[in-house]
Amino acid sequence: MDTIKKLNLKGHLLTAISYLIPIVCGAGFLIALGMAFGGTAQGTLEPGKFGIFDALATMGGAALGLLPVVIATGISYSIAAKPGIAPGFIIGLTANAVGAGFIGGILGGYLAGYLVLAILNYVKVPNWAKGLMPTLIIPFIASILGGLVMVYLIGTPVAFLTSLLTNFLDGLGNSSLLIFGGIIGVLSGVDYGGPINKTVFAFVLTMQAEGLNGPITALQLVNTATPIGFGLAYFIAKLFGKNIYSKLEVETLKSAVPMGVINIVEGVIPLVMNDIVRGVVATAIGGFAGGATTMILGADATVPFGGVLMIPTMSKPWAGVIAILVNVVVTAVVLAVIKKNIKEEDRDVVVEKEEEDISLDDIQIF
Repeated sequence: MDTIKKLNLKGHLLTAISYLIPIVCGAGFLIALGMAFGGTAQGTLEPGKFGIFDALATMGGAALGLLPVVIATGISYSIAAKPGIAPGFIIGLTANAVGAGFIGGILGGYLAGYLVLAILNYVKVPNWAKGLMPTLIIPFIASILGGLVMVYLIGTPVAFLTSLLTNFLDGLGNSSLLIFGGIIGVLSGVDYGGPINKTVFAFVLTMQAEGLNGPITALQLVNTATPIGFGLAYFIAKLFGKNIYSKLEVETLKSAVPMGVINIVEGVIPLVMNDIVRGVVATAIGGFAGGATTMILGADATVPFGGVLMIPTMSKPWAGVIAILVNVVVTAVVLAVIKKNIKEEDRDVVVEKEEEDISLDDIQIF
């Protein structure tokens, strides 16, 4: 068990996902914008046969198609630093080529990174060849060994297991979809873009790579709806005759809600930190409702990021709208009910730590 902890498998995965997310965001916005205005992703952009929105959709689609390569490179780099980049990239491409997908990319990243470490520790070369280690010897040995392992040992079983999982999820009934979507919604929301969210993101991105768009849509719509729900809670609480936010928190909402519209959930973290238990409870209940609604109605965005910009890419845009509304309203109502009323005289109070006077008495000049 201690050996597994020392490998820090989870830490390397989360590091790689942090590298992956900006690419997902950029590619997601490109393809969402392109498809929103009638563009289509094309394999090759032939001169004179495409418009600007076709170009945007194609650019985004090409980037998303390389996510297994990105995750493999990120994991390998996290494990072995700069020497891990080339083997991670090549083995990630190999995972793509054999149909091992995102899971293959993850396994390939670990394989590449630890192969590089093994080479650094156990392969000894003459002094005159040491300069060739980072540029030739390490990339060549790690890539050829890791690539062959991916082709002949990892690729086929991973592709088979991924297909089984895909078929299983495709065959879920409505009650199972409700529970599955609800669980994704809860896990997606309760740490506001933190490690749990990123771990679930890796799982649902794997599903999207296999053609199942519902799970990742559930995650992203929950992230979109949560900040909006916190904003709506302000007005619903007013109907109950309550003030649930201080004036400083209201100012925070003015940036958190627009951030949520484009799928950035971290804006509500300052609000949650002021009342963690109630904030997490409201988020979890709203997330369950939103995730379950997403899966039941079949909201299926073809891009893995974008907030409301994901809606035009769905085969049932109305399903995405309803899922967001359900999540927003449930989060807002629960938050408005369970949060404490802040008295008017306390709303202006901002607690600031008094700065200590700087003493110059102990300064000595030599």
